[in-house]
Amino acid sequence: MSDKINESRKRPSKRFTLGRQAFVKISEIEGFKMSPTMEAEFQEFDKKGLSAEERRRAIARKFRRSTD
Repeated sequence: MSDKINESRKRPSKRFTLGRQAFVKISEIEGFKMSPTMEAEFQEFDKKGLSAEERRRAIARKFRRSTD
């Protein structure tokens, strides 16, 4: 991580990752609620121990458009 100074705000900017529970809370405030199917899929990802990249690929495969 770098501590780059944001010139407009003059403070260090750092990256961080939200956990699922924090993401769910923020999403609910914005009016988005995970469906039971989505919750089950994420639980399955946890059970399988998938990395972030493997999770992204699985989600992309699910929603990929067919070229038929």
